[in-house]
Amino acid sequence: MQETKAVMTADVTTVGTHTPIYDAVKILLDSDVTGLPVVNDDMTLAGVITEKDVLRLLSRTEDDSATVAQFMTPDVVSFDEDADLIAICECLIESDFRRVPITSQGKLVGIISRRDIIKYILEPIG
Repeated sequence: MQETKAVMTADVTTVGTHTPIYDAVKILLDSDVTGLPVVNDDMTLAGVITEKDVLRLLSRTEDDSATVAQFMTPDVVSFDEDADLIAICECLIESDFRRVPITSQGKLVGIISRRDIIKYILEPIG
């Protein structure tokens, strides 16, 4: 089994469901990422907010009080930290998302992106 824990990024930037959506957009841009895990107060995964999700802001005519919960994707594919890296890679190949959250006992502990796996593939080559 490939080492998921060795590939995942453990220091993950997250937002909460009550985070103002414009704050989340700023975090996406400042962090130079295309998506962020959305967590509850106990670090359980509530969803993911992506660039694709926030594109809906363009057609919005309401006030600026919208939160991440109104835009996030709530049904998220995630993997346990002990999952086989090949299974994660196959999931990323077969789906259109770019990252998967990694959990331990239901709580977010990391994230693996396509780029993380590509870097891992190149490690032996140097």
